[in-house]
Amino acid sequence: MIHNSSVIDKKAKISKNVKIGPFCYIGPSVELAENVELVSNVHIEGSTSVGPNTKIFPFASIGTQPQDLKFKGEKTFLEIGKNNLIREYVTINPGTAGGGSKTIIGDNCLFMISSHIAHDCIIGNNVIIANNVPLGGHVTIEDSVVIGGNSAVQQFTRIGRLAMIGGMTGVLKDVIPFGLSIGNRNYLQGLNLIGLRRQKYDNQKIMGLDKAFKDIFASKNLHENLSKINGEYKDNELVSEVIKFIEKDKKRPICSPLS
Repeated sequence: MIHNSSVIDKKAKISKNVKIGPFCYIGPSVELAENVELVSNVHIEGSTSVGPNTKIFPFASIGTQPQDLKFKGEKTFLEIGKNNLIREYVTINPGTAGGGSKTIIGDNCLFMISSHIAHDCIIGNNVIIANNVPLGGHVTIEDSVVIGGNSAVQQFTRIGRLAMIGGMTGVLKDVIPFGLSIGNRNYLQGLNLIGLRRQKYDNQKIMGLDKAFKDIFASKNLHENLSKINGEYKDNELVSEVIKFIEKDKKRPICSPLS
């Protein structure tokens, strides 16, 4: 069903059972997969693909050019996965040539009102980004992350899997997987233990992660701390995931506890 007030370029690829409500605009390089729904007043342009069963609410602006002064009109891409909910006034930009040329969003995500996904971001699956949260360029958000309302994430920052960011947090440092981060300038408050239990991880592994967390952040010298526990938690995949995240090449420091 396509409302006759919407403007859809003839070159756009519209799959079966797509619903396009009143006053939408769809550009020539846009691809909408099956069962996508645009409620009304949705603007989609650029080389943008939207996956099956994604629903986009009024006044969202998807695929418009990056807010990057280095962008010179080169062809870049935006890929949005399946089963996503994109609420009112959300803005999502494509990539830039200097950042890999592609912004990627996974499946089953919820982007609440007025959140912003900047150029070259990579967003995993089952991510929830609450109201009024901007992500700077080149941000990586791993699976099952929750970011509270009115927070802001600086460019090039990484947030690890199953981490939780409290509301009104300024995220300037990388947050480890399973971390719980808050603060005007973010620090680690602890681990997202509730999230881990909801994911039905073995309680012994969660307890091992909790002990490793204290060892990893025993002092400010993380690499020295990691060398001391080398091999101690080799059978705990949760700990291994945190260690790999810390040791990976990065542009931002690792978020640590205050004390």
